[in-house]
Amino acid sequence: MSWARPADLRAQVHKLWDRGDLLASLVAGESLFPRRLTLTGPTSAAMADRFDEVRAWIVELRAMPHCRVEMREFRHRLLGANTMPEDVWIDTLEDALALIGKRRDAGRFSILIDMTARRLPQLLGWLAKKPLRALALADEWSRLLEIVFWLQIHPRPDIYLRQVDIPGVHSKFIEAHRGVLAELLDLALPPEAIDATASGVSQFARRYGFRDKPARIRFRVLDSAHTLLPGTGEQDISLDADSFARLQPNITRMFITENEINFLAFPPVKDSLVIFGAGYGFEMLSQAEWLSRCRIHYWGDIDTHGFAILDQLRSQVAHVESFLMDRATLLAFESQWGEEDKPTLRDLPRLTSEERALYDDLRDNRLRKNLRLEQERIGFGWVESALRMMQQALGNIGRSAEEQRAQPTPLINRSATTT
Repeated sequence: MSWARPADLRAQVHKLWDRGDLLASLVAGESLFPRRLTLTGPTSAAMADRFDEVRAWIVELRAMPHCRVEMREFRHRLLGANTMPEDVWIDTLEDALALIGKRRDAGRFSILIDMTARRLPQLLGWLAKKPLRALALADEWSRLLEIVFWLQIHPRPDIYLRQVDIPGVHSKFIEAHRGVLAELLDLALPPEAIDATASGVSQFARRYGFRDKPARIRFRVLDSAHTLLPGTGEQDISLDADSFARLQPNITRMFITENEINFLAFPPVKDSLVIFGAGYGFEMLSQAEWLSRCRIHYWGDIDTHGFAILDQLRSQVAHVESFLMDRATLLAFESQWGEEDKPTLRDLPRLTSEERALYDDLRDNRLRKNLRLEQERIGFGWVESALRMMQQALGNIGRSAEEQRAQPTPLINRSATTT
């Protein structure tokens, strides 16, 4: 039976709630009511064949609270004169809210409207656009408004979030609500108080003029001839990005690895250093102009995310070369293959043709489903051999055939103690 039942009519009103239309009308002051609901009823044949069911249906509709049922008279050839529901109306917003049990929620939202109109009326448009999100934040709304108001008075404050002094507000609260705060601040602050080049929650502090925790770069100098600190011991150094950019390390090659043990165990290499990459945060490297004079080699996992990180790094430092992220390495350690949890599927425009071919094979599961080779599963002898071959290839450039037959200078400094 396809006749509209009370549950179907309530669902039509609930759809208005789910779209945010009912709450948005409170902000705009524009009523959506009276509103006629879609009503499907029995055909003439059904009235004759199923008269008792039709009569029960009519009683059910007319008993619905908060609705107005308009009836029409008609004459049936078998049943004579009768009345049938023709239209069902919701006359007021209050009736609609009562019908779907949302009067209390609407009351809470009305409080948010009043609060916002008094404090920051320029945010009323946001309430109208995202009323259900605002309602979900009802318990935090007053504090969110206080933060926005504080930044109106103190634009680009040049302090840490921890130093914001608002009663009842702490830095963890701000950090937890950076997404919605960014939307509100973009509406409430003048353009000169916003750094439009910074976007996303990770750049919230820079966008609105707060101090951010300094990004730190962890590295090891791999050639004892270029140590930065007195002494000959192991030098595992961490610097903020500005200090790293001001270095003059007199090196010609840099390696980046995503695995901490590989970082610690990386063998001595002539005129080189190694950085512990730790994911996608490579923007800080672009500040170091001296890197433009270095050959840079990125060593990540052979999986889709490893190539995605390589692609992201090249967006900051274009001349990066991959290291041990090739098909030969992958096939040489087939016994160590594992499975990637959630592969990335997007195109990576900064890969070389060879890298892209391998990435496509991984992405399209041509070798094995969700295949990955973690960098720590590559034998260390293979690493050392690759470094020797790299130095030999570099040493052969510009040398005569007789010179090339000579033993090349080893890249790995065997006299130094490995980690």
